[in-house]
Amino acid sequence: MDDLDQLFDRLARSSFRSRFRLSVRDRAYLEARGLGTVLVHARDFVDQRLGAAEPANDGKQTLYRGHPVFVAQHATASCCRGCLAKWHGIAKGRALEEADKVRILAVIERWLREQTRAVD
Repeated sequence: MDDLDQLFDRLARSSFRSRFRLSVRDRAYLEARGLGTVLVHARDFVDQRLGAAEPANDGKQTLYRGHPVFVAQHATASCCRGCLAKWHGIAKGRALEEADKVRILAVIERWLREQTRAVD
């Protein structure tokens, strides 16, 4: 079992994390724009809202709705630096490295793909 499989097993056991699902509107947005475009948005969100050593409004910077990536971030505990530390082992107090960003994006992508498969 790889690292992401273990993470998703843990996330599935969290009543808070496992309750997140894409809304009809989020699915339509994802379908209309395509996963590639949505992942570009995800990269921007990660860079702008999580990338700094001490992001502005940390713990409150990710909305709960309004974009499929926001929902994915909460579902995968990649919404703030506290959750990244607790669930992903990415320490607070230092800027995210490229490898950290790649991991976060891989987690978001996997969750979005699983959500779209759930209705296919």
